[in-house]
Amino acid sequence: MGVTYKYFGAPDGATAARVPISMRPEELGGDELGMGGMFTKIKPETMAAMVLTGIEGIPLSKVPPLELVVLHPDYAVVKLPMTVVDPLRGVGEESVGAAAFIWSTVPDRGGPRDAFAVYRLLHEWQDFSHRLHEAGHQAYCLVWP
Repeated sequence: MGVTYKYFGAPDGATAARVPISMRPEELGGDELGMGGMFTKIKPETMAAMVLTGIEGIPLSKVPPLELVVLHPDYAVVKLPMTVVDPLRGVGEESVGAAAFIWSTVPDRGGPRDAFAVYRLLHEWQDFSHRLHEAGHQAYCLVWP
């Protein structure tokens, strides 16, 4: 049984906590989820580490923990720190490529190992970061089996 992660934007934790969990992943959407949400098999902890290690130069051991918004037997909602999403908006192509290379060489970590896969993922996150910023939203992740 795999775990699915739905990244979405919400204006605050109260709104994020009301994410409808009775729906299947493909049915999630609507304004409260920011129409540009993303599905992935990449854990939010890994995304945070990938951005902060590759772009911000923070050692893997210093990546801050995620904030738990809701813990339910069937699902959880976590908030990603703004320090994870914000740095992606202002970086150029060279920084994204360097971050992908850096992350592909970090020992003892999870997530994709191929630099090109990381590069594509960081570009998706860069686009997601812009959409969140334009909507005035923060990044959250809905996790369910």
